Amino acid sequence: MSEHELQRIEVLDGSLRSVTAASQLGLSPRQVQRLIRGVRADGAMALRHKLRCRPSNNRIGDLKRDYILSLIRIDYSDLGPTLAAETLAERHGIRVSSETLRKWMIADGIWQSRSQRRRVHQPRMRREALGEMIQIDGSEHRWFEDRGPACTLLVFIDDATGALMHLRFVRSVSTESYFAVLADYLHEHGLPVAFYSDKHSVFRVNKTEARIGHGMTQFGRALSELNIEILCANSSQAKGRVELANRTLQDRLFKELRLAGISDMAASNAFLPCFIARHNLRFAYPPARPDNLHRPFNLPASRRSDILCVRDQRRVGASLVVHYERRKFILEDSDYARSAIRRYVETYALLTGRSRSAGKASHCPTGSSTPASSA
Repeated sequence: MSEHELQRIEVLDGSLRSVTAASQLGLSPRQVQRLIRGVRADGAMALRHKLRCRPSNNRIGDLKRDYILSLIRIDYSDLGPTLAAETLAERHGIRVSSETLRKWMIADGIWQSRSQRRRVHQPRMRREALGEMIQIDGSEHRWFEDRGPACTLLVFIDDATGALMHLRFVRSVSTESYFAVLADYLHEHGLPVAFYSDKHSVFRVNKTEARIGHGMTQFGRALSELNIEILCANSSQAKGRVELANRTLQDRLFKELRLAGISDMAASNAFLPCFIARHNLRFAYPPARPDNLHRPFNLPASRRSDILCVRDQRRVGASLVVHYERRKFILEDSDYARSAIRRYVETYALLTGRSRSAGKASHCPTGSSTPASSA
């Protein structure tokens, strides 16, 4: 019996008058008298609801239930209960409540509740040594609040220690901005064993129809030439350390920039080294091993610029013209240049803003023949 029915028995078994019992139960005196007669004749079970443990009179039959579930299983298996109920009413004239449909779909295994779909992300053990893996990410935020435009903070954090290795404010996330920050990082710390990132198009080719680049982005190609591994996380939880660092920075850094009266990227980037030192003293962990796995970055400057640049391929026309970024590069007439007609040459867009390719050329931005730097 329910708690409500047990409370009725306590009132009806007492010596209260029918009027008093009726006021306590919220019933009419005549209804109370009928209940008392039932209790005297059949005992306390007379107060038990007669439909308990019996199917409801409004219950949908098993055949109709099986038919509805077969429709959902065949045509609407990816629809949730609410949308499935609306679709059945619109297309098939079958009206069933979304909650009833939800129970049926869960019992039949067609749909899972949010708690059932929740994935458990177990923590990943830290790497053991400094430089073994560096997590990288871009954090877009109103870093200067209303004092300046929104920008992005590129964050490099060591997985073993949680220490901020490098920070840089940039206009937006792009291959060029990551190349510029990577050049500073390699000059300051050396070559790490691996970088750990998300699946942004800077780090991973997300288009299956891509036919050039051997499945690598420009950033991935540069890391491959530097013998640095690039790992892409499948979820934000997998790179939780850099995500946690971003959350901490979004809570602390922009406030320190406000207190310091800084409202532009140039001043902010000059402020960051001092901030990194103070942050690491408070939040960094000692590594499991004292080794520093960064390797020296001893490549010549020309080789560095050839690696940390955007490369592309352009076809040499019959008139020895190479089109690149809405500009024309006219190759000097020679046997070597003529041998490249209708062939592809590799172009290099350097971080300094210059462009070059194999051979010599003159740059004609307006169609003129004014010589430019070799490309």
